[in-house]
Amino acid sequence: MYVGALTLDLLLGDVHSLKQKRSLVRPVLSELRRKFSVSVSEVGDQDLYRRAKIGVAVVAPSAAHTRNQMDSCERFVADRPELELLSARQRLFNEEEEDDG
Repeated sequence: MYVGALTLDLLLGDVHSLKQKRSLVRPVLSELRRKFSVSVSEVGDQDLYRRAKIGVAVVAPSAAHTRNQMDSCERFVADRPELELLSARQRLFNEEEEDDG
C-alpha cells in the first residue's frame, strides 16, 4: 500500500474577502474529491484571503498509481484560471510489511 501526500500552495485571483475565497476554494475541493476519489482539505493560510494551501491524500496499491493520481490532481488545480499554483510538493509513503505475530 502506498500513501501520497500532495500540498498545493495557491494564489487566488480577484478576491477581497474570506467569503469570496471560500466561494473559489470549496468547489475545487469538491471537484477533486468527486473526480479523483481523494481526501482533500484546506490545510493552511485560512486567515489570508488571497492565499490557500490545499492538502490531498491518495491511497493506492502501487507507487505509480499514487503518483499518477497526485499528478492528475496537480494538473487539475493548475489548469483552473481563477487560481495560480505557486508550488506543489509530493510525498510518497510505503507501508512496510510487518509481522504482527
